[in-house]
Amino acid sequence: MHVDVEKVLTGTRREEAWHLYTDAFAELRQAAVQRHVLYRTEFDDIMSDDRVEKYVAVSPTGDLAGLSTLTNDLTAMPLISPEYFANRWPDHYKDRRIWYLGFIAIAAPERRSGVFEAMIERMWRVVRANAGVAALDLCARNESRQLDAAITRTLTALTPEVVPTRLDTQAFWSWELPTAS
Repeated sequence: MHVDVEKVLTGTRREEAWHLYTDAFAELRQAAVQRHVLYRTEFDDIMSDDRVEKYVAVSPTGDLAGLSTLTNDLTAMPLISPEYFANRWPDHYKDRRIWYLGFIAIAAPERRSGVFEAMIERMWRVVRANAGVAALDLCARNESRQLDAAITRTLTALTPEVVPTRLDTQAFWSWELPTAS
């Protein structure tokens, strides 16, 4: 298994990437209130945006095993606030030392194979080499599955002094009238 870094995905590889992405995140379309899954047009925009690096894990047979995105140009990512990061880490922001991981998708047959860890390690090299900050958005569903703990374990093994911090949380509420009997 190897992880390549691409600036732009096109053609067959982009189609494979879209199918991997939609399969990996299909459940979130119904499990999370706030949209965490890109529409096809947004996905295509990111895949063609050279400001966003695509980390592509390829199996020995040439199949797409994993895909993730990483950028230090926070204006390239939809649904995040670059102003938040600029306020929290002004020097890091000015020096472009904040990286945002848009998503990490692993093909179902490759889960628990080490692909996830290999991709995290490859992206972390960039952040660590620049004494930076890495951030991503996790919904409660993925926290309940301890994705944050898995990432923390991987990063701690690579850099014991890493400090994980929850940056923000959001709760969605509803007020429903009972049905008339």
